[in-house]
Amino acid sequence: MSLSKRGGGAYLGHMGNEPDRESPRAQGARLVDVLTPVAVDTAWSYRVPPGLDLAPGDFVDVPLGTRETTGVVWKVERLDGAGRNNLKLVTGKRDLPPLSANLRRFVDWIASWTLAPRGLVLRMATRAPEAAGPEPVRMGVRLAGPPPARMTPARARVLTAAQEGFAKPKSALAAEAGCSTGVIDGLIDEGALEAVALPPDSVAQALDPDHAAFALEEAQRRAADELRARVAERAFSVSLLDGVTGSGKTEVYFEAIAQAIREGRQTLVMLPEIALTAQFLDRFSARFGARPAEWHSGVAQRKRARIWQGVADGSVKVVAGARSTLFLPFADLGLVVVDEEHEGAYKQEDGVAYHARDMAVVRARIEGAACALASATPSIETRVNALSGRYRHLVLPARVGGRALPELAAVDLRREAAPRGQWLSPRLVRAVEETVANGEQALLFLNRRGYAPLTLCRACGHRFQCPNCTAWLVDHRFRRALVCHHCGHIERRPNECPVCEEVDSLTACGPGVERLAEEVATRFPQARAVVLSSDFPGGTERLKRELEEVARGAFDIVIGTQLVAKGHNFPRLTLTGVVDADVGLSNGDPRAAERTFQLLQQVTGRAGRGDRPGRGLLQTWQPDHPVMRALLSGDAERFYAEETEARERAGLPPFGRLAALIVSGDDRASAEAHARALARAAHELPPASRWRVAALSSLPAPDEIVVLGPAEAPIAVVRGRHRFRLLARAPKSADLQDFLRAWLAAAPKPRGGVRVDVDVEPTSFF
Repeated sequence: MSLSKRGGGAYLGHMGNEPDRESPRAQGARLVDVLTPVAVDTAWSYRVPPGLDLAPGDFVDVPLGTRETTGVVWKVERLDGAGRNNLKLVTGKRDLPPLSANLRRFVDWIASWTLAPRGLVLRMATRAPEAAGPEPVRMGVRLAGPPPARMTPARARVLTAAQEGFAKPKSALAAEAGCSTGVIDGLIDEGALEAVALPPDSVAQALDPDHAAFALEEAQRRAADELRARVAERAFSVSLLDGVTGSGKTEVYFEAIAQAIREGRQTLVMLPEIALTAQFLDRFSARFGARPAEWHSGVAQRKRARIWQGVADGSVKVVAGARSTLFLPFADLGLVVVDEEHEGAYKQEDGVAYHARDMAVVRARIEGAACALASATPSIETRVNALSGRYRHLVLPARVGGRALPELAAVDLRREAAPRGQWLSPRLVRAVEETVANGEQALLFLNRRGYAPLTLCRACGHRFQCPNCTAWLVDHRFRRALVCHHCGHIERRPNECPVCEEVDSLTACGPGVERLAEEVATRFPQARAVVLSSDFPGGTERLKRELEEVARGAFDIVIGTQLVAKGHNFPRLTLTGVVDADVGLSNGDPRAAERTFQLLQQVTGRAGRGDRPGRGLLQTWQPDHPVMRALLSGDAERFYAEETEARERAGLPPFGRLAALIVSGDDRASAEAHARALARAAHELPPASRWRVAALSSLPAPDEIVVLGPAEAPIAVVRGRHRFRLLARAPKSADLQDFLRAWLAAAPKPRGGVRVDVDVEPTSFF
């Protein structure tokens, strides 16, 4: 039997503002369209066996080719005529909560917006319950009978610890009694204790919205009242919570979460980095008496499956985590919070290319929920929406407690350069010495991982490059390896040049945080220093421990990459030294100035958040650059106004629309040939079509779509695949997705290992 295919885009019409309509349940001679979590856009039709009751959203097992897979019923209809008996039968129904109409609509919306197959989007919403196996049984012990005939001090301690009558894990009881688990085994054998099954750990405890409310200042109270009102309305809204670093934004949106809890509704809190989660969870627990459910890649699969179930049945009220929280099956979502909404980490570029901040707004609209976007340095897109009245604009203009923002000054490296082979200027060194001598903490920020970004041979000039990418290998001395940050390729750092075989001729070019740590150890030998970087051994757990130790004051000098710039609160930190403030300004990215401003504003904002004032020193070769002038003057509004005006003149988002097509292939010739064929197809669309593509030889009219390229990508080879980019720039009013579909349909189909990836509203141009 063959599978019957039913039009791939047939159900995208349920998007927009049209109300979702549930189909009738399937009983008897019915068929269902089932969407499977694979890279296809089509929902496949199956017959429903007699006696099986199905409705849209149900999880079902179905045959797919030569295997069986789990899918979701997308539509139910009557079996019309005898010509459909060749359809395969649904194998069975899974015992899982059905996907709600809102979540299915969200899947359709993202697929339509990103041009990704609906099956891939569905996979993000269904991976958790499918990935987990059965929950393992946890065993504990408790008192069961009279004391044993032979009593020892260790046995007496165990029985005393077990007097409460509660079942405890064997290892926990042994630790409490100060003995080995063998003592407990002996008591079980003699009947004094018994082994019992323990219930699974709770994924979410009850939250008390009135547990420990913060005493808010006037500006905070006004913003909190506004957010509470939006949640109480039970209607869609978006608010930008725009507050300087240290202004208490988290405490404000906690009050909105409290309102959602009082209303009995659920809350989704998105954070840009896992490293932020631990501190957030502690603050949340202090406010609400318990932690929220935690959702990110570091959570075990079985626990994720239980959280997924709890979100679906409504028992989990608050979930905090990474961008994948967007695809959880909330039963009654009342509030969506996007913390640090400007962060680039919210953009996913592999697989389904989407921006989690924008999709959070879409999810809130579909669910009829309030959405709060919080940042000290909002993205230009969000600011424009707020200033135009599309979003509410809530401003926290000052730090809590009357604390001053850090005083910033530039170190002009043209006049105050560091000694040769070193990276800290004399002025910055003196500032660190003063800070440490006063018992305070200093942060040295360099947004470059590893020891050095390039290793070359002094004898022949050979540069170590990744064999799979057009990128230099980064020297990681702590790991004794050369690493590619694009594909993960690792090779041992040799003692001699592989080309000229000269011994001890290799030299590191430029600094990374590891090299900076080496200089710090030499210059400040008595100081306690720590390097915070995402690629050190120990992963997330190590980072959490080190961040907690920094907050407690266990280190004098903190050396870190951009992960230290994101929402951390270090009360004793009074000095931020930016080692290379220019590092992000010259990379050809149209958002380079905005991103550099946001990053430096955030990292310098770590200073002075406690009782002592803070300061920041920016080492730069370009002190007159608009970004540096804006930071030093504190005139963020002028910077945003100039950047917004430049975007508007260029027709860039949010005043225009962009889409990138990335063509990749195993060899350069085939990738380039297909990219050029794509470009020709765009300019050969029929004149009667509803899109006007600008001619290559003329200036575009305001209503025309401009197709640029193909051009070899700045990083031309990644993971062994040669890459070419095309860019479509369209007026804001254009239906860009419709144009892209027509363009791709008119173009030749990729062959011979060539792949075309679509990125609507790209944030990276590499």
